[in-house]
Amino acid sequence: MAFLLTALIIIVADQVSKWAVLQSFRVGESVSVVPGFFDLTFVLNRGAAFSLFATLPEQIRNPFFICVSITAVVLIVFYRVRYLHGHRLASFSLALILGGAIGNLIDRMRYGVVIDFFDAHIGAYHWPVFNVADSAITVGVTLMCVDMLLEWRQTAARR
Repeated sequence: MAFLLTALIIIVADQVSKWAVLQSFRVGESVSVVPGFFDLTFVLNRGAAFSLFATLPEQIRNPFFICVSITAVVLIVFYRVRYLHGHRLASFSLALILGGAIGNLIDRMRYGVVIDFFDAHIGAYHWPVFNVADSAITVGVTLMCVDMLLEWRQTAARR
């Protein structure tokens, strides 16, 4: 139950934050939150992470990303149900990834693009603009790597 609740919290937080951006900003508009470091900047991301594949024709790009996202959702749920009973950190990690994947999938299905707005930068160097779903995916993948490392260390210690 915690797995699904975590994913649902991410989905709701992602969609509510994107709704707030849609209500408050025009595309391209930016507001400085921490000058020289962090802004809220409304962009439409046609690609994946770091705008990967953004230049593909829309009739290919959007169905491709929707299929990849649905496949990822199915595989995450299957893997969690089948293999992760009692693995709390791995389950939490996958819940974050699942929530993020569904949050961005909703955007692709509704708008054909993903709404991004967190703009971290140091001076003129900008990290690609991202959103709550992207953050959840990144934290989930990082925690999954930590879980794998801990599991590897425990296995090595038993030998």
